[in-house]
Amino acid sequence: MNTSFSLRASGAALCTAAAAAVLAPQAARAEATFATRSLVAEAANKAAMAALEACRKEGFQVGVAVTDRSGVLQAFVRDRYAGAHTVEVATNKAWTAASFRMSTAMLGDETQAGKPMSGIRGASRVMPIGGGLPIEAGGSTIAAIGVSGAPGGDADERCAQKGIDAIQMDVEMQ
Repeated sequence: MNTSFSLRASGAALCTAAAAAVLAPQAARAEATFATRSLVAEAANKAAMAALEACRKEGFQVGVAVTDRSGVLQAFVRDRYAGAHTVEVATNKAWTAASFRMSTAMLGDETQAGKPMSGIRGASRVMPIGGGLPIEAGGSTIAAIGVSGAPGGDADERCAQKGIDAIQMDVEMQ
């Protein structure tokens, strides 16, 4: 029997087994975590200010909230004469858009009385009225923006879209 061949074969088997033992936990770790993208503070502030400026141009005093993809507040700005309610409402619109990954106007339509999702309207913080939009890049929701204080959800949503437009190229290029 050729012992050098036998030792080389055994060594190769040991190397293969060792590699499998090292790689298996790495594969398990890779499946146990995930990576996400979020706006940096500067981009969140840029979106908020762009939405505020858009509403000012239309003569509206508003509050604007930008959240991360999980609905955690990242930026907030309130114009000098915007109502006190705009702080909570804009923040909850952004939270709702982030949480449901859809516009708050669309959620409002989908949760009308008699529709299968109508019960969600009773959940805490859900704001199913126009003015909240998800911010998307690369096919994923990375943040959300909510505007409150313009006369109606359509006007709030127009301003929110201007905030998204101001950063869209920045987030798509990443």
